[in-house]
Amino acid sequence: MTPPPELATGRLRLRPLVPADSEAVVALFADPGMSRYFATDFSDPARARGLVAERVAARSPSGQGHWVLEHDGAVIGLASLRPSSALPGATAEIGYSVATAHAGHGFATEAVTALLDHALGYLGLPAVFALVHEDNAASLAVTNRAGFLDVGSRQHFGAPHRVLVALPARHGRLHHVELWVPDLARAEQCWGWLLGRLGWREFQRWSAGVSWRLGGAYVVAEQSPASTAPGHERTRPGLNHLALHVGSRAEVDALAGGGHGWRPLFADRFPHAGGTAHYAAYLENADGFEVELVADTP
Repeated sequence: MTPPPELATGRLRLRPLVPADSEAVVALFADPGMSRYFATDFSDPARARGLVAERVAARSPSGQGHWVLEHDGAVIGLASLRPSSALPGATAEIGYSVATAHAGHGFATEAVTALLDHALGYLGLPAVFALVHEDNAASLAVTNRAGFLDVGSRQHFGAPHRVLVALPARHGRLHHVELWVPDLARAEQCWGWLLGRLGWREFQRWSAGVSWRLGGAYVVAEQSPASTAPGHERTRPGLNHLALHVGSRAEVDALAGGGHGWRPLFADRFPHAGGTAHYAAYLENADGFEVELVADTP
């Protein structure tokens, strides 16, 4: 089991929780107020040690897990990013606790912001959820500052909790890709078929081009009169290939044979031409454009 990565902020070090942190966690929860909004009273040292043992042993998806928050070398809190046990189907749920002595100094907001950057920016998760006791005004303020949206109230752990969600920001994300093609009709046939199979829909059309959109991004195929070469060459500087997510290995298998203007590349090494841990199909069309179709990790 791979531990989550170490993260850092201006004042905090978020490092993976380890068994040696047990006594620091016991000291952290010695204040009964730290357990005020939990269903379990972790001021009992045995329960605090059990919390550490349970979290260290937990199996989490790659990049997720449990962290301690260190400030000036001292453990001042805990944080987690893991599949939600209370919200079935939620991609990930975030949790955090900061020592009472360090409350009110922005440490929780700093830690949560770092975890959201990691979850939404690096891991590419589509959403991160949080459950906060309705009476926990301080924690609700943290989620508000971190950009969570309140989507309602549900009964959890014997008490009403606010359900909150954080979504990826658009800043810095891909807006569109424009491909200059030598033959628009031929490009529309092959790209329209492939992108349509992957859920893209026609977005714009004009005399020299057409585009397809999925979510906030779109792909353009244009036969531009300003083009200075007769065709595309993927081995020259410039665009080598376009890589697209595919929902499952079975769907990659279904597309791997090509068709509709596409032919397989590296077929003798399918499905691991990109490496043993990488399940993908590679296709090339008649104009020399390459696509890589990558199966999402189960």
